[in-house]
Order: sequence, then structure tokens, then C-alpha cells
Amino acid sequence: MKVVVNGSPRALPDGATVADVVRVATSVARGIAVAVNGEVVPRAGWPGAALRDGDQVEVLTAAQGG
Repeated sequence: MKVVVNGSPRALPDGATVADVVRVATSVARGIAVAVNGEVVPRAGWPGAALRDGDQVEVLTAAQGG
């Protein structure tokens, strides 16, 4: 299936979840937020949140600085 992750098209296997996308999109383990089609997915729901062809996924990481 094809999804868009942070604005870039990406091919994923059928049945891929939000947790799978996070693993490939970033090596950061904390301070991550994910939205699918504009809806935030709570961290506890990532493993069970199956993606569908055409989904728009945003993986955001917190940044420090001032």
C-alpha cells in the first residue's frame, strides 16, 4: 500500500500500523506525536492503528531550544 509520511510518498506492506511507520520514520524513542489524516493517534494505540492505502501520516518530534 502507499501512504504519505511527512509529505513524502512511502510504500508499506499491507497491515502496516502507526507503530511500524514510527520505527522507520525516526530513531527517537520519546517526544513523538503522530497524526493520521489529521487525527492524533495516542501512543498506546499505535500498535493497533492499522493504516490504509492513501493515508496521510505526520510523525512529529519535540525539539529543544530557545
